[in-house]
Amino acid sequence: MPELPEVEVVRRGLDAHVVGRTIDSVEVLHPRAVRRHLLGSVDLAQRLERQTIAAAERRGKYLWLVLEPSATALVVHLGMSGQMLVQDPAVPDEKHLRIRARLDSGTDLRFVDQRTFGGWALADLVTVDGTELPDSVAHIARDPLDPRFDPAAVVKVLRGKQTEIKRALLDQTVVSGVGNIYADEALWRAEIHGNRPTDKLSAPRLHRLLGHVGDVMREALDQGGTSFDALYVNVNGQSGYFDRSLNAYGQENLPCRRCGAPIRREKFMNRSSYSCPRCQPRPRLVRG
Repeated sequence: MPELPEVEVVRRGLDAHVVGRTIDSVEVLHPRAVRRHLLGSVDLAQRLERQTIAAAERRGKYLWLVLEPSATALVVHLGMSGQMLVQDPAVPDEKHLRIRARLDSGTDLRFVDQRTFGGWALADLVTVDGTELPDSVAHIARDPLDPRFDPAAVVKVLRGKQTEIKRALLDQTVVSGVGNIYADEALWRAEIHGNRPTDKLSAPRLHRLLGHVGDVMREALDQGGTSFDALYVNVNGQSGYFDRSLNAYGQENLPCRRCGAPIRREKFMNRSSYSCPRCQPRPRLVRG
């Protein structure tokens, strides 16, 4: 699934191309694309018409458009393959086009989703800790690129947990935006194995790890995110290229760029973890 840098690339594209535009009409082409909007496709389409897109916002992996005058949010779930594309109406429909919104600029905002795990849904806006969020996103923690992100508070939470550090990094209620790719990359930089217990890591070490999380995300963002296939693209359909800079994720059996040992792959939560056996030794005792 896309992580913070990939979602932020999409958000920036929407901010540049659709903010300030008014939605003239909406066509829902697949019911699964609106399954999170419990009142259905007709209600979604009717409520979006004549709404102006006032802002494109994000927290962690979560993306939404603020709508005026209704003061509601269109929450966009990208799922595993969702794309938000800004297209000329003359461009032929994409094979997996699920929703089309016609804007007053004469352009289309298209939601394309091959695997149909994503979708659109309307949500009320609520204020949490001084920030306005869709109510469906209110439980999500701030991410490392948020100006109000508080590393000391996150370190305190981590040290109070009794879990593995990689599991904690993936917990969106602790720190948002981190997925499998950037967790592995940050842990590699910090020379910490993902199975290490959070309460056994010192506060300075956790601070350094969170610093690496932010650094790797900023570097990925500068390169348009990580694209392993044609599914992760910006609003113009272009792929990112941070996959060329990965040090751990997906690098099984390739030499560690720091010490030369072959990168190992291990099973983790029905997916894979990648680490260096020399730089990131496994803890002697792993909690079950």
